[in-house]
Amino acid sequence: MPNALQELTIFAKVVGTGSLSAAARDLGMSPAVVSRRLASLEARLGVRLVNRTTRSLHLTDEGAAYYETCTRVLADIEEADAAVSAGRAEPRGVLRVALPASFGNQHVAPLVPKFAQLYPNVQIALSLSDRTVNLVEEGFDLAIRIADLADSALAARRLAPNRRVVCASPAYLRRNGTPATPEDLAKHNCLTTTDFAMNWDYRAPDGKAGSVRVTGRYACDNWEVLREWAFAGLGIALKSTWDVRRHLEDGSLVSLLPGYTFASDVAIYAVYPHRRHLPAKTRAFIEFLADSFGPEPYWDREKSASDERKSGSDPDFPPKPRIKARSPV
Repeated sequence: MPNALQELTIFAKVVGTGSLSAAARDLGMSPAVVSRRLASLEARLGVRLVNRTTRSLHLTDEGAAYYETCTRVLADIEEADAAVSAGRAEPRGVLRVALPASFGNQHVAPLVPKFAQLYPNVQIALSLSDRTVNLVEEGFDLAIRIADLADSALAARRLAPNRRVVCASPAYLRRNGTPATPEDLAKHNCLTTTDFAMNWDYRAPDGKAGSVRVTGRYACDNWEVLREWAFAGLGIALKSTWDVRRHLEDGSLVSLLPGYTFASDVAIYAVYPHRRHLPAKTRAFIEFLADSFGPEPYWDREKSASDERKSGSDPDFPPKPRIKARSPV
């Protein structure tokens, strides 16, 4: 191990265990060696990281900041090592995945047969529900979440963007008119998820952020119901393109407010409890989904002639992922 990395490891262990002697035991070194390595690190940095007495040690302000960086660097190294090790292991065992009901039914379940061909030793159990599961307590290996995870403590991998559109049926627009600006939505019957009112955040064509308070007579916490209500002409909905692409293409729903983007911080993520020692089966499934969706998912791409023929013969099946069997990385 290079000296610099060894010094980081020793420093992190000293802080984590709370004493030089405990760190020495965990590392299989003598306390004298641990003390010398810590002193060497402080000399190299030119600052004192730890104030030491015969009975205790305390981090300095510089030491606290450095410890936070060290733990992050060491965790990244451990994750990289685990990824390489996982690449040598064959994915196998039971994989339990929690997914939003509509997205899982439309865009993940149809991909399972292809994944099964690539990884025949993995058993998959999908749970389709719009509730937020507790991964650890409920025994899930990972979950797919469509959200803004900026403040989440979970480990996560961004799988795809989640573009949203404001849309309504032609019948609703004939009866009520077409909104020209987001502010006009306040005058319309909007389909909401809770309490018959909510804020819809947006970004204007010039990049300026805004928010409009919308209300309506109909609310539901199920995405599919809101889509069907919009299709039936009950109101205006804010919907993900993965959910309404076919309706927009056949004209049964109309996209409104061109040039405006809504809820731009929301994306589609795979989340899992820990980065450390991620099982090969979990890593393989995450990589498979990321490859299948891509940075521009198929539901946001222009359809090719071949895709049109496929959708005509099997409308519920997305394009097959163009990937080869390989070890996960």
